[in-house]
Amino acid sequence: MWLNTSTTPFMLTGFPGLEKAHRWISLPLLVAYISIILGNGSLLFLIRDDHNLHEPMYYFLAMLAATDLGVTLTTMPTVLGVLWLNHREIGHGACFSQAYFIHTLSIVESGVLLAMAYDRFVAIRNPLKYTTILTDNRVMKIGTGVLARASLSIMPIIIRLHRFPYCRSHTLSHAFCLHQDIIKLACADVTFNRLYPVVVVFAMVLLDFFIIVFSYVLILKTVMGIAAGDERAKALNTCVSHVCCILVFYTTVVGLTFIHRFGKHVPHVVHITMSYIYFLFPPFMNPVIYSIKTKQIRTGLLRLFSLPYSRPRLSLTAF
Repeated sequence: MWLNTSTTPFMLTGFPGLEKAHRWISLPLLVAYISIILGNGSLLFLIRDDHNLHEPMYYFLAMLAATDLGVTLTTMPTVLGVLWLNHREIGHGACFSQAYFIHTLSIVESGVLLAMAYDRFVAIRNPLKYTTILTDNRVMKIGTGVLARASLSIMPIIIRLHRFPYCRSHTLSHAFCLHQDIIKLACADVTFNRLYPVVVVFAMVLLDFFIIVFSYVLILKTVMGIAAGDERAKALNTCVSHVCCILVFYTTVVGLTFIHRFGKHVPHVVHITMSYIYFLFPPFMNPVIYSIKTKQIRTGLLRLFSLPYSRPRLSLTAF
C-alpha cells in the first residue's frame, strides 16, 4: 500500500539550470502579461462602451478576449511568484483549481473560435437574416453552452486528482499546474486520467477544428458565387481576422503536442518555453490581429486612447 503524503505541497519549477537568470527571464514575460491584459481589457471595454460594436461578431470577440484574460490571470501569479520571489510551494487545492481553469479555458477558446466561425458563416450565407438568426439571446445561449461544455468535460479528471495519494517527488515541471504533470506524481492507477483527456481532445478540440474548416469551405463556396469582385473581396475580408486567430491557436496547439510527444530528447527548457508560447502567444496576438484587420476596432481603439485635448483639434481638421 502506498504511503499517502498528499498533505505535502507541490513544488513549482521555473527554468531549471537558469535560476540565476529568473529575474531577467521574467521581464519579457511581464511585458507579455501586461500587453495581454491591456490589449484584451481594452477590447472588452471598447465593445461594452461602443454601441456600434453591439453586434454578434463583437460579442463573440468579447468572449475570446475574456477567455484570453482568464488564462493570463490564472497563470500569471504563480509564474511571477516563482521567477521573482522563488515562491515555489503551492497547496493541492490551489494547484488543482489552477489546472481546472487552465484546461477549461483552453477548451472554451476552441469553442469560441467555433462559434465565431458559425457567426461568419451566417453573416455571409444569410446576410439579410443575420441579426434575426443571431439574436442577443441566442448569442448568450451559445456562450453559455461553450462554457458549460468545457467546465463539465474537465471536471471528472480534476475531481479524481483530489482522491489520489502523492508519495513520489512533489516537484512539477512548470511554474503553473497542469493535469498531465500532476498525474505523474500520483501513486495510484491513473489510467482514466491518461485516456480521458485524449478523448476530450479528439471529441472537442479536433472536432471543433474540422467543423471550422467545413464552415469555411461552405463560406468559400458562397463567396465564389458572388458575381461582383468587390463584394467578394469585402466578404472574405470580414473573415481574415478570425482565420488568423484560428491559425495562431491551432499552430501553438500542434507545436506543443509535437514537442511533448516527439521531443523526448529535446532539452527540458524547450518544453517549458513552448508551454509559455502556447499560453501567451494567442492571447497576445488576438487583440493585435483584430486591431489591425478590423476597421471598427481600430477606429474605436484610436478614439479610446486619443488624448482629450486632441479630439477637438482632430474634429476641426476634418472640415
